[in-house]
Amino acid sequence: MRLRLKLKFTSSKLISANYHYALSSAIYKLLHFGSPQFANFLHNKGFNNLRGKPYKLFTFSLKFKNIKIFNDVFHINSDYVDLYISSPINDEFIKNFLIGTFSAKKFDITANNTLSIFSIEQAEYIPEPVFMHKTKFLMNSPLVLSKNSILNNKSVEYYYRYNDNIEELNMNFNNNLKNKYELIMNRKYLGDGVKLKWDDEYIKTCIARGKQIKKRVIITRDINNPISIIGIQTPFYLEGDKKLMKVGYECGFGKNNSMGFGMAEVIK
Repeated sequence: MRLRLKLKFTSSKLISANYHYALSSAIYKLLHFGSPQFANFLHNKGFNNLRGKPYKLFTFSLKFKNIKIFNDVFHINSDYVDLYISSPINDEFIKNFLIGTFSAKKFDITANNTLSIFSIEQAEYIPEPVFMHKTKFLMNSPLVLSKNSILNNKSVEYYYRYNDNIEELNMNFNNNLKNKYELIMNRKYLGDGVKLKWDDEYIKTCIARGKQIKKRVIITRDINNPISIIGIQTPFYLEGDKKLMKVGYECGFGKNNSMGFGMAEVIK
């Protein structure tokens, strides 16, 4: 299920471009209003799939209008922003999140010394889109895929770029979706998966205009040890199993969904 929250600024209309960790923390606080036990479980453990890999099974993104960016801070020329949040766990996540929004009625986030305070004006359900055999998606937040690599005899995390080997990208992309499917459905995935293809025309246009497709976000869980995450921000096509498309739509595609990565919407 997907929700849209209409948020109104009650502070200066500034949001750090690296808001992801702070907003994720605020979401856990809202969940805590509905169920402290569930919020603590999700934050500290998460759901384990059949192979014992943990997932949080939610994602989110902010949408702005009329913005300018200075020194990694969004300056927003509007009183409102929209927060989209999505999860397949309706009875626990969505229910407790809604209880939190109606109980708290406001929240704040602080990232990179930028304080943003919002009142929650409205919450509404977003109808699920129709998934076709071939469906186009628009990324509301960067898609993150990675693998372990060796650099200078050390194991490091390599974040995929859009121009990396598409077959390797597809394998990583599908494995992530299959793991989430098995966790949600509590059974092994036996389908044929999906095939990912980038929107090449969009990429060509971005390159011609000097617009970045690679997006770097700093996660400041520990201010003394910030983590740099690299994602891909471009529309893409999926062809194949509609059940996996639904999983990605609800949970987020790729990694780090609970930090606000991998949220996509269907383009008609």
